[in-house]
Amino acid sequence: MPEPLLIAKSDEDLYLLPMMANRHGLVAGATGTGKTVTLQVMAQAFSNIGVPVFAADVKGDLSGISQPGISSPKLQERVKKLGLSNISFSGAPVVFWDVFGEEGHPVRATVSEMGPLLFSRILGLNDTQTGVLTLAFKIADDQGLLLMDLKDLQAMLQHVGETAKDLQTEYGNISAASVGTIQRNLVALQQQGGDKFFSEPALNLDDLIQTQGSHGMVNILAADKLMAQPQLYATFLLWLLSELFENLPEVGDQDKPKLVFFFDEAHLLFNDLPQTLQSKIEQVIRLVRSKGVGVYFVTQNPTDIPDVILGQLGNRIQHALRAFSPKDQKAVRAAAQTFRSNPKLDVEKVITELEVGEALVSFLDEKGAPGIVQRATICPPASQIGAITPQQRQEIMQNSPVAGVYDKTVDRESAYERLKGKAQQPVSNVQVEQHQQQEQSQPWYSDLGKLAGGLAMGTGAGRGRRGDSLAEAMMKSAARSMGSSVGRQIIRGVMGSLLGGSSRSRY
Repeated sequence: MPEPLLIAKSDEDLYLLPMMANRHGLVAGATGTGKTVTLQVMAQAFSNIGVPVFAADVKGDLSGISQPGISSPKLQERVKKLGLSNISFSGAPVVFWDVFGEEGHPVRATVSEMGPLLFSRILGLNDTQTGVLTLAFKIADDQGLLLMDLKDLQAMLQHVGETAKDLQTEYGNISAASVGTIQRNLVALQQQGGDKFFSEPALNLDDLIQTQGSHGMVNILAADKLMAQPQLYATFLLWLLSELFENLPEVGDQDKPKLVFFFDEAHLLFNDLPQTLQSKIEQVIRLVRSKGVGVYFVTQNPTDIPDVILGQLGNRIQHALRAFSPKDQKAVRAAAQTFRSNPKLDVEKVITELEVGEALVSFLDEKGAPGIVQRATICPPASQIGAITPQQRQEIMQNSPVAGVYDKTVDRESAYERLKGKAQQPVSNVQVEQHQQQEQSQPWYSDLGKLAGGLAMGTGAGRGRRGDSLAEAMMKSAARSMGSSVGRQIIRGVMGSLLGGSSRSRY
């Protein structure tokens, strides 16, 4: 069994138990109070016991985890204060990712994988426009048109707009004004670099769950540029979490998590969030721990997180909060009430007095009960505090286990080529039937019966993320259309499917 993770010290050592790490957690505090260093300490502690980590680096500071730390008078003072033996400086194995492919390996998804509801959130669409976009996705599946990149979706919307009268009997009215608005927003997304994200080869989730020797890989998403588009940032991380939930197998409670997912700037996830989407997020957070995934929200104030989700975050670290206004004071009071009380500690008062690097800490014990809150000092990290140089980043990327895998985009025959008449003949029914016979023995095929039955929640189908043949893609599209026709609703799996699921079971 892995050793407990020493995260902080007060009058006693405060350990995060690996067996309870999939019960999720929260790191909160005002800007400049030490949240990033706390995240770094936790990420490296998980890596040291062989647990892969995914974290967004919104300021560039987290990249220092890849390098051994350097002694300094301030650090030695912290070590002495905590009564620690001399730190053995070391870095963690790191893979850098970047939606724009500049500060890390490109990370991509197809349009169909994202799905209409999550795509609508990225584009900022209203309910009417979301309905039109959802119809475009359904029509694409009904007509066997694959939506891989933005030009596929643009061509599909043009096709829907031009044939709206012919489609009206089967699909209802399709507003030309809504089609135009969606197209304009797609152009804006494309100009912001969205075309680099929506393409192939799509991210293979297995690449996020790797180890190097006895250490888990720390996957760092360069998010400083992505943060300029907060809706894309939040929706991308939500999509990634839903993909993990949909595709990872059930493992139950284990000695340690299979993956730990840090969601920085978590308040962006819940800003202007439709209730239906929030309900599914709540469902995923509640159930994803059975897949061995621990989710840790990093934000300024616990009140940024809906109460239903906040109640599921058992491991908590609260840095200082400011109370300059009545609203701030109310937030401090609310944060204090989320902890198991300590009769020796006035939590509401202490929250405003914490120094940088100090925090109120409460971890789950071996029975899953919250520990009594303690005022503590976060242990110093063994890795470098602060950003690395561009040269160091490039060297790490060149030696990465996924170097060269995602560098070149693939533009295969899909909706754009079919609609523009530039592609070869589509896959015939005979080819699809032959492929169906070959696939009937595969695990994902058994889900087709469930889809055909009109279930509102499908399970993840086969992976095949990187290299589905055209026949495979067409077969899966046919399965999605079957479920859609019988169930009279879009079937997109729990979270990943209902809210824009994977290429394994989109409809």
